[in-house]
Amino acid sequence: MGLTFRGGARRLPMTAVGHASPESARSSTFPRMSRIARGALSLSMLALVAPATAVAGMSATTVTTPVTPTTPTTPTTPTTPTTPTTPTTPTTPAPPVVPAASGRMRLAVEGVFSVNSKSVTVTGRPMRVNGTVRPFIGQQVVVLHIWKGRDLVKSETVKVLRSRKGTFGFFSVRYVSGSAGHLNITAVHAATPEQVRVVANPQKIDVVLPIAGPGSTGTFVSLIQSRLAALHFAVPQNGVYDELTQNAVLAYRKVRGFDRIFTLDGPTIHGLLTGIGRFPVRYPNQGRHVEADLTDQVIALINGSKVFRIYPISSGKPSTPTVLGTYHVYMKTPGYLPDGMYYSNFFHTGYAIHGYDPSPTYPASHGCLRLPIDDAIDVYNWIPIGTTVDVYYGAN
Repeated sequence: MGLTFRGGARRLPMTAVGHASPESARSSTFPRMSRIARGALSLSMLALVAPATAVAGMSATTVTTPVTPTTPTTPTTPTTPTTPTTPTTPTTPAPPVVPAASGRMRLAVEGVFSVNSKSVTVTGRPMRVNGTVRPFIGQQVVVLHIWKGRDLVKSETVKVLRSRKGTFGFFSVRYVSGSAGHLNITAVHAATPEQVRVVANPQKIDVVLPIAGPGSTGTFVSLIQSRLAALHFAVPQNGVYDELTQNAVLAYRKVRGFDRIFTLDGPTIHGLLTGIGRFPVRYPNQGRHVEADLTDQVIALINGSKVFRIYPISSGKPSTPTVLGTYHVYMKTPGYLPDGMYYSNFFHTGYAIHGYDPSPTYPASHGCLRLPIDDAIDVYNWIPIGTTVDVYYGAN
């Protein structure tokens, strides 16, 4: 026999007290022992669990497991206000990659002359290499090389300058060759992020010694002949320092007021190469006419204000001077006359423009305007009947 407790209590066995019979023991002692046992058990349960809810009478007590007191919550530390985030600057997209510009570069050499389709100059004469680059891009440079044969005689890095409107760039390099030879001039614009590599057209220059005299030939003689022709002096273009070339040199020296000789010297060469020594036309309104300057001892065949040809002459000597004034050609006689006049153009009584040998460098005629024999036919063919002839002393 035992007692059963609600709430999961285990069953306890009961033993007999003394020697009483089970029946008497049940009847006499059970109530009291039951009360004692229940009390003890109740106290034991109260000691184990609290609080408990008592049930009236003899009913078993349902015991609730006590709740462990909650530990007071530690106050939460106030959150530090978050610093406002600085707005992020929008990322600027990378500019598109611009391809390097294509370009072109050209060279030209100033201070040289064209002789038989070649560019020519003389030793000691400055030349200037000018270049253009298109398009113009700032901070660009060009490397210029000048070769004489296989020798590099000049290398220079030059900055490309902006033109006035910015449509192209330009550069310039001065050079003087102290010796004869063949020059090859090159220029290169190295590749940059903004512009591709550009190579200029090379320039080839022949540099010659400025030496020539009667009978000599070569490039320098051709150069002198071309410069005389550019100033309208009558001269062949054959590269030979012949008699006609000597006459042209004499006429040039007369116009310049130099000594009346047939050879070249420094001032003559310099003047020819710089274009000094033009004949000054006195009567530009007379159309096709001839002017004879007795001071310079030359005649000029002129169309209006433009000189066609200039020739040396020998006018009348002091005892038989040439008449001064304006006249017109009234008669022409080809060939020789008995007194040695050759291809004559008469402009006043017996005064004529004609060839004669000799025709010295000074006034020596009987009043006519003597030409060298070699020039007489060309002058005769240019002058028609009626051509005006002006004879005067110039101011040279």
